[in-house]
Amino acid sequence: MQDKIIKRLSADVSPQLLKSALHPVLQKVFSHRKVTAPDEIEYNLAKLIGFDQLKGINVAAEIIVNAIKAKQKILIVGDFDADGATSTAVSLRVLKMLGHNNVASLVPNRFDFGYGLSPELVEVACQDKPDLLITVDNGISSIEGVAAARAAGIQVVVTDHHLAGKELPNAHAIVNPNQPGCSFPSKNLAGVGVIFYVMLAVRAKLREQAYFADHLAEPNMGSVLDLVALGTVADVVPLDTNNRILVSQGLKRMQAGKACVGIQAILKIAGRDITRIVSSDLGFAIGPRLNAAGRLEDMSLGIECLVTDDANRATMIAEQLDELNRNRREIEQGMQQQAMKSLKYLEESIGQSQLPYGISLYNAEWHQGVIGILASRIKEKFNRPVIVFANDNETVIKGSARSIKGLHIRDVLDTISTQHPGMIIKFGGHAMAAGLSMKKSAFQLFEKAFNEVVKRQADKEILQGVIESDGELSGSEFSLPLAEAIRNAGPWGQGFIEPLFDGEFEVLDWRVVGEKHLKMELQAEDAEQSISAIAFNAPIERMKESDGYIRAAYRLDVNEFRNKKTAQLIVEYFEAI
Repeated sequence: MQDKIIKRLSADVSPQLLKSALHPVLQKVFSHRKVTAPDEIEYNLAKLIGFDQLKGINVAAEIIVNAIKAKQKILIVGDFDADGATSTAVSLRVLKMLGHNNVASLVPNRFDFGYGLSPELVEVACQDKPDLLITVDNGISSIEGVAAARAAGIQVVVTDHHLAGKELPNAHAIVNPNQPGCSFPSKNLAGVGVIFYVMLAVRAKLREQAYFADHLAEPNMGSVLDLVALGTVADVVPLDTNNRILVSQGLKRMQAGKACVGIQAILKIAGRDITRIVSSDLGFAIGPRLNAAGRLEDMSLGIECLVTDDANRATMIAEQLDELNRNRREIEQGMQQQAMKSLKYLEESIGQSQLPYGISLYNAEWHQGVIGILASRIKEKFNRPVIVFANDNETVIKGSARSIKGLHIRDVLDTISTQHPGMIIKFGGHAMAAGLSMKKSAFQLFEKAFNEVVKRQADKEILQGVIESDGELSGSEFSLPLAEAIRNAGPWGQGFIEPLFDGEFEVLDWRVVGEKHLKMELQAEDAEQSISAIAFNAPIERMKESDGYIRAAYRLDVNEFRNKKTAQLIVEYFEAI
């Protein structure tokens, strides 16, 4: 574990928050997240940004409405991650609620087709003879694929949230808050959020045309908010106010037992109590199991889990997804051991301070479906942007990139592509994650270019790693009521991080559990009683060298064991003092 800087956040608490019934600790926490009034953390659906602010949405809705009324064949083309799966599921569920059953879905197998609407995937799509093709969570970079679909006489509506390149596809309509000229205030919608908004617009247009009076009852769009919440959290998009409304409302539906049977089945097999789930359960319990299908086999299995209304079928699929996730972990662990050996050799040879600014790794034996997770693990350990490559075919390799706060990884790839024309075959993504493909023969040149660009764009502080703390809790604040209050004050997530505190402790006792986790009993100087703590994937050697005293960055959480709740600390980082 690399040493990090613990930086305490500071902000004045507004008069409105001071007058509120919030616990003083939460008043401070929300102030650090630029919240100034209690109504900013009241997540009512009425506060959602209106769909009409999305560029292209009215044209897209008109096309979809016409297809519904003409009973045309609609094909949903998704992506092979949790956002793509939930986006596809929302599309299928809502269209059927709107009385349209002539609809199917197609998700590219990552090993055969790669990401997005490629011309090769259009060839497969044409076998279904669709009249309208709707992309979800992809399409903004599918220039050739959209052209191929149009040449085949298929109408194309692109719904996406990824950053647009220099050229846009020639679709009949594009809905993407990140396309040029879109004034939608929240640029952080996940793919599932975009298609949810499109379906809101479709319902509104059908309402205007008195469609529901003639055909069926107007559907409640709130019924798919469980899927919207899941895709939003699993895709790790920033939880701005608009996204927090979507996630909060989706969680409430789940807690009330109104989630689709697929989500219920996955949560059950993951050992989560659905009545108490929080946003992190979506990211750590459901997301990885869904993603395992797309990483190792075919995401159609995950989509079926989310669209079926047969509880028995959902349970069977959830068990398969759980098994795939266990297999994914085993593959990942083997790859991680290989990667860490290489990095340890590098670290010992040149020293931690001389590690590359940007780390690039390639191994011909690595599994293409797991390189993104491996990149995340290495990034967390060394606090460097990381790109991990695996073979796509004999001459082309695919890379999955993960970045650190303060470095926009897609911009880095754009810079490299501009400086070295033709090196990168294609790329796309976000600030924190991206994907690319290139010739295997270009790897060493890319490795050098990546390191040089990161060196120019990243300052030393972000490479060292800064932990932003909400301050120190007093001994009396290590309490179950405060832990419950923090848990229920979310949703927490990317861009609206769960409260993290720091302080010094005496380590009264510690032991290793599950081979790589540390279970501890910690004593703060001003606390009357000690408190239990756990550090997952902990640096055990560092604890052995601590001499009984540590400084820790931690979350105050609720531990429930045998129907008894207690406060406990989740230690994210510690160092000897």
